[in-house]
Amino acid sequence: MDSTTVNKFRDSLKSFVEQVVNQHAPLRVTRRNGADFVVLSAEDWERDQETLYVLQNNSLMRQIAESSATHKTHTGYTPTKVQLDEISGVRR
Repeated sequence: MDSTTVNKFRDSLKSFVEQVVNQHAPLRVTRRNGADFVVLSAEDWERDQETLYVLQNNSLMRQIAESSATHKTHTGYTPTKVQLDEISGVRR
């Protein structure tokens, strides 16, 4: 994670914001009193919130683990050709 001082951040706010949004990389802003903060794009923050939700949801994590296990052993659900075509958008 890149880091900058609060003074440099204030002086170059627009370029730092563009960097955070375009590169999807958070920026740590340091302050003299030690109370640092992190700048993160809204898109990245929402993605992280979704990830945290899934990780904290025991039911979803169980479903993911079961799906992974059946995938490894090739014992999971296999869609029909029609279903695969529907998923991929193939029209007949």
